[in-house]
Amino acid sequence: MAVTIRLKRFGRLNHPTYRVVATDPRFPRDGRIIESVGYYLPLMPREGEQVKLNAERISYWLSVGAKPSPTVSQLIQKNGIELPTPKKRVRGKSKAKPKPWTPPKKKVRKPKAKPAAEGEGGES
Repeated sequence: MAVTIRLKRFGRLNHPTYRVVATDPRFPRDGRIIESVGYYLPLMPREGEQVKLNAERISYWLSVGAKPSPTVSQLIQKNGIELPTPKKRVRGKSKAKPKPWTPPKKKVRKPKAKPAAEGEGGES
């Protein structure tokens, strides 16, 4: 099961508050969650109180393969938590030589069968 770390919106109209949650990506934004790992209050005047994250739980979810959303990954980096770097896939070269190019074969139409002559029927 793939897990994403993303924001879940709370709060009243024009006063958003968010929880940072670990959830299944198939569920809606404000739907079922697996675990809440912090909060984000964008309208808080003091920057020190805007974000609070549980670093231990976030590092656990990242270690088991959870993918953070772009906004959450910025919040995680600002809090000093290391994001795992994805490994680049090593692509080996093929050992087989390519086949020489040959033009496609031309299609040859079958000749149409001629209709039987009407005068040969043996009528007298």
